[in-house]
Amino acid sequence: MTQKPTLAFFGELLVRLSPPDKLLLRSARSLDIHVGGAEANVAIGLASLGHATRMVSTVPDNALGQMARGALMGAGVDCTHVAAAQEGRMGLYFLTPGAGLRASDIVYDRADSSFARASEADFDWDAAFDGATHLHLSGITPALGPRSAAAALAAAKAAKQRGMTLIFDGNYRARLWEAWDSDPKAILTQLVSQADILFGNHRDMALLLDKPFHGDGSDRRREAAQAGFAAFPNLKLIASTARHVEDADRHRIAARIDTPDAAVQTDEIAVSGIVDRIGAGDAFAAGILHGILSGQNIEDAANTGLALTALKHSLPGDASLFTQPDIIAFQQDGLDVRR
Repeated sequence: MTQKPTLAFFGELLVRLSPPDKLLLRSARSLDIHVGGAEANVAIGLASLGHATRMVSTVPDNALGQMARGALMGAGVDCTHVAAAQEGRMGLYFLTPGAGLRASDIVYDRADSSFARASEADFDWDAAFDGATHLHLSGITPALGPRSAAAALAAAKAAKQRGMTLIFDGNYRARLWEAWDSDPKAILTQLVSQADILFGNHRDMALLLDKPFHGDGSDRRREAAQAGFAAFPNLKLIASTARHVEDADRHRIAARIDTPDAAVQTDEIAVSGIVDRIGAGDAFAAGILHGILSGQNIEDAANTGLALTALKHSLPGDASLFTQPDIIAFQQDGLDVRR
């Protein structure tokens, strides 16, 4: 019998605080609260689509940590390996939502969090990855500091030693890398060199390979993908979105998948009336992985990723909670009321 995939996710759980009604943070008198984190968002998205997902992380042993664990467990994510630490605090970030021609803005408050304080020795990889078939990491974890970078590298190594498929999302966060004496190119290169699936675009590849990519649109993305496959022979698939921001409330998005031998890019769709843009990239990753795990070809998987990222823009919070019937309805039924 073929083993049902179990996907493990290693990264920090976060609490997001944002003013309601698209107010500026400095003038807000109340804040909406959501639980998120790049890896956790993908785990929730895939759990909502019926996949077995497992979070590996550390939160403080207090009400905020309990809330974060509870949010994931309520969405169907296994949190057996989310430890409750006696030291450190909950990682926070404050979002000022964009509106019209005003871009969204994020203020991080993550220093000295329980997760950032944890070292690779604090995680039991044998137990955390027992029975798991895939590991999902993102570039946010190593950006948090030297301990988190070492832990991410250790997690990747442990997963590959067990024959697991390694999924890596570039998720480059300049503000996090610049907060310490980091070498993002060197660290990310070590992680991508072990990855089987990469979520990233020509900008990520330019950073990794220290070279620009010329041309426009799909030609530039194909050039960058081919350079990536040549530099990182373990890579089997690269997925990305092409996003054109008209204003904070209307974006145009296309989805793309590259393999060493083929490439597909969807038609562009307009996403308007945006409720919440945060987590849309994580929803895209969940949609692509859902397609791949469901046996879809790369064209169908790209369209599944596009559907889920488009739907996420309609939902408050960091994670996608949509199901397979939601994806089918989006692709087939149009926008009228479903009765």
